[in-house]
Amino acid sequence: MKVSIVIPCYNEKNTIEKVIEAVRNAPLESREIIVVDDCSQDGTQTVLQERVAQLVDRIIYHPVNRGKGAALRSGFAAATGDTILVQDADLEYSPEDYPVLLEPLMSGKADAVLGSRFLGGRPHRVLFFWHMVGNKFLTLLSNMFTNINLTDMETGYKAFSAPLIKSIQIEEDGFGVEPEIIAKLARKGCRMYEVGISYSGRTYAEGKKISWKDGFRAVYAIFKYNLEARRH
Repeated sequence: MKVSIVIPCYNEKNTIEKVIEAVRNAPLESREIIVVDDCSQDGTQTVLQERVAQLVDRIIYHPVNRGKGAALRSGFAAATGDTILVQDADLEYSPEDYPVLLEPLMSGKADAVLGSRFLGGRPHRVLFFWHMVGNKFLTLLSNMFTNINLTDMETGYKAFSAPLIKSIQIEEDGFGVEPEIIAKLARKGCRMYEVGISYSGRTYAEGKKISWKDGFRAVYAIFKYNLEARRH
């Protein structure tokens, strides 16, 4: 089974090369690596062109910054694998967890698998209390609409059957893409699994980008895409 690894990337010159190296070392028999650069302005594009291009299958460059959802949309459209896995470019999520994340898909039990930062005994860097509260609030709100019992709706670590995720029309350009995907997966009634993953979160000084404004957009997306489902 071929796994397409889609890496959305924006201003990650300090980590993108390390991420690619870790992805290439992950225990996969057949893989395709697709990097989507969302108009980075910090020198990331130079790193991609000079040191990463020969290590990956494809790099897609957005001419303007459009957001994570737009980057995923481009990456999913370009993927040719049987399974599509999302890998952030900042090393918060480790490619060493690929076997755990992919097992329910490989064994035919799941159509989509989400890596949860709040499940299991994997190592976690201890960071922001209010981020955890925000994540749990958004997960609870999403679960109330979808009637599924996720523990980490906002996770950036996901894997899908390629035909399933390609059948979903992603509308969100930014971080609202996470609740949008969950709402649309739930609407399809597909088999979703969660697995515990390790997590090495970053501080804002280290490059973390998500902010309270993204939390408001996530609330909007939860209402929009779940209520939209009820109208159809």
